[in-house]
Amino acid sequence: MPEQKKRKSPKIDIYKAWCKGCGICAAFCPKGVLARDENGRPYVKNEEECRQCGLCELRCPDFAITVSEKKEEIAKADEDQRS
Repeated sequence: MPEQKKRKSPKIDIYKAWCKGCGICAAFCPKGVLARDENGRPYVKNEEECRQCGLCELRCPDFAITVSEKKEEIAKADEDQRS
């Protein structure tokens, strides 16, 4: 039976000082990970649903969002490669 691959957990950072609240990131997210608060600013609603497609990052006109792997998973991947 083939070994199942674990899906990497995303780390989504929203730089609020850079964000103008246009909502493009939330509109383009295919999984509904991002939502908008009462002021129109984005927030992470369902991080576990993120597939790290990067559409929010690519579409943000202010470069206010980054999507990466969580640090502990990066460290574990590095450790596994050394073994």
